Amino acid sequence: MAKLYFNYSTMNAGKSTVLLQASHNYIERGMQTYLLTAQFDNRAGEGRIASRIGIGETADTFDHGEDLFAKIEARLTVGPCACVFIDEAQFLDEDQVWQLARAVDDLKVPIMCFGLRVDFQGKLFPGSAALLAICDEMREVRTICHCGKKATMVVRKDASGKVLKDGDQVSIGGNERYVSLCRRHWREAMTSET
Repeated sequence: MAKLYFNYSTMNAGKSTVLLQASHNYIERGMQTYLLTAQFDNRAGEGRIASRIGIGETADTFDHGEDLFAKIEARLTVGPCACVFIDEAQFLDEDQVWQLARAVDDLKVPIMCFGLRVDFQGKLFPGSAALLAICDEMREVRTICHCGKKATMVVRKDASGKVLKDGDQVSIGGNERYVSLCRRHWREAMTSET
């Protein structure tokens, strides 16, 4: 039975690595997959999902407002697809999450979404909120804080290493801009005067 999955975490937990490994498992068994990532997040290159450990794959892209049900339906007309994988799922619109749910229900294709749960201010991304509300299964991809506890939050830093407390929800960056922390250390970082 097809399901809508949400694999969530904080930055640098290995979400893209898990996605690429899961897709590889299907391909290794002779099945085809369909990879999608956010169009405007081109850190790994246009239409590419890549992991910090050096693995990557070409992917189709999605943009805000794009009809993902129609996109998946069009992909299925080309040939069989055992699973759809979506990286950077926090950037989905709420409507797009509902379109994914419809694709699972009506097209009977499993969809695995991978993304951040919360932003640097501890607020849910719209795509993540919708996925948490309607997905069939959620899985946490875990990483650790510098203290050894599970990291569930992330801080954004400027070029000098100062923790930013305000700003746009979306600012593309990686290890140089974001640090994953446990809730206690995130609170301390966000309330410190430095």
